[in-house]
Amino acid sequence: MKFIHNNNITDPTINLAMEEYVLKHLPKNDSYFLFYVNEPSIIIGKNQNTFAEINQSYVDEHNIHVVRRISGGGAVYHDLGNLNFSFVTKADEDSFHNFKKFTMPIVEALNALGVDAEMSGRNDLQVGERKISGNAMFQSGDRMFSHGTLMLNSDIEEVVKSLSVNEKKLITKGIKSIRARVANIQEFLETPMEMETFKKTLLKSIFKGEAVETYVLTEEDWKQIEALSNEKYRNFDWNYGKNPKYNYEVKQKFPGGMLELKIDVRNGIMQDVKIYGDFFGVGEIAEVEAMLKGLPHQKQSVEAQIEKIDFAHYFGRVTAEEFLSLIAI
Repeated sequence: MKFIHNNNITDPTINLAMEEYVLKHLPKNDSYFLFYVNEPSIIIGKNQNTFAEINQSYVDEHNIHVVRRISGGGAVYHDLGNLNFSFVTKADEDSFHNFKKFTMPIVEALNALGVDAEMSGRNDLQVGERKISGNAMFQSGDRMFSHGTLMLNSDIEEVVKSLSVNEKKLITKGIKSIRARVANIQEFLETPMEMETFKKTLLKSIFKGEAVETYVLTEEDWKQIEALSNEKYRNFDWNYGKNPKYNYEVKQKFPGGMLELKIDVRNGIMQDVKIYGDFFGVGEIAEVEAMLKGLPHQKQSVEAQIEKIDFAHYFGRVTAEEFLSLIAI
């Protein structure tokens, strides 16, 4: 097995592209091990409804990345206090779905640090009843990876705020993540440990104290990784559009009147928009409904569109800001 250094890049769109590139394009006669740390991000499972998993308004306000990965499982929050690891190897009968095979080296490394970690359920690592790691897998042909999180010193408050959808009503057939009680590994260490020290300690344990053989990505490799990042992981259609059909309904009383929205969304695009309320506008509200159809169900897209109209002409004393506050999940 060879270790691949990611040059301390913290852009999740690059790191996920790197992982996919390693899986699909590096020599198949070797197995690889990766570490990467991401700046604040929500990483969505392959089959999840992005809008149902995140607090979109909070994410927008705090410039948190939202990126879909190619593996299944639930949404997770990454920040600079979370270490991601990935085993890339051959997909044989003993490997895919065998989370124990890939998490045991991590468990043993944590145990050696005095952390009483153990595997729990299908794919989690816990200390007691508290989750410190979630894991997922992906297979492509005869290759696969098993990757996971290790919350060394993440901002737990941000985890909760970013992944908590607010009280607006979302009716969906998507899969919702189970929010487990989480903890930082730091809490269980006798002395605090910096991220770089944590990485080195884990590497030493995983490679059994032997010299760590490395694979150095070439300039051409990095060009291909950047291209994949732009084409896929920075693409709205990938990150938000791969969603089941759902209906978005919200109703709120403002000083200028009651406003109610009912929106049918498919693949992240608003297919039908209905606006109701007791506000006093002059214009035909159907004109606004028509101009919103076909837009991504995203605050920025709607904001750019309604800037083109005389909002008060249609909505009276209900403001554009109030309207936008309902659009964002």
